[in-house]
Amino acid sequence: MKIATYNINGINARIENLLRWLAEARPDVVCLQELKCEDHKFPERTLLDAGYHAIWQGQKSWNGVAILSRYGEIQETRRGLEGEDEDLHSRYIEAFINGVVISCLYLPNGNPFPGPKFEYKLRWIKRLHAHADKLLSFGLPVALIGDYNIMPTELDTYKPEKYVNNALFRPEARKLWRALIKSGWTDAIRHLHPDEPIYTFWDYLRNAYRRNAGLRLDHFLLNEPLMNRLGGDGVDKEVRGWEHSSDHAPAWIKLKD
Repeated sequence: MKIATYNINGINARIENLLRWLAEARPDVVCLQELKCEDHKFPERTLLDAGYHAIWQGQKSWNGVAILSRYGEIQETRRGLEGEDEDLHSRYIEAFINGVVISCLYLPNGNPFPGPKFEYKLRWIKRLHAHADKLLSFGLPVALIGDYNIMPTELDTYKPEKYVNNALFRPEARKLWRALIKSGWTDAIRHLHPDEPIYTFWDYLRNAYRRNAGLRLDHFLLNEPLMNRLGGDGVDKEVRGWEHSSDHAPAWIKLKD
């Protein structure tokens, strides 16, 4: 079972790139973030023609998450997180697919720091943690997948000193990340590559992709039942170099049956 995450940065604007990557990489399940489209504009028919069923939660201009699956109809289990009834951001959707609970999330960026957007980011992480604890209690295989907008360690940025006051690297957010990990989750990519710089994002500015001036923002957190099945991982870095690409590249893991 190959599971991928991809911040598409506008699904309709980059649909040709997405279809090309799906055809070449053949992931079984895909978590998409930053759809940047309303629900009625989601390209459901196009993705069905490509072999993927989908569930999604859109939002005009910003945010939006979706899960694609080659396994047929998707059993949706949740959308949105508890804790702030007035929160209308489309950032979390969850499904049960082929025996695995798949959570697709787009964690708030939080910039500029300091400010209300950063405080919202911290509250959102705490809400995620509370829901993640519930998922652990079910005893099912679970994966928390998506764009976390967090660089957990200095290995996850090409220039740590540049991001000292950036919400993606602030110690407050990284502390909450570590608390989430300690509660029963494993960062799959870092587990397989404990000492290797790995990036999933390259800015559009200053020729960042060509210089490999990247960040690792896209993560797979697995509970113990899934960690026992982890069989490999990768980042399709070349996709970032395609014309009209997202600033993220798809990342993926493989699970043993």
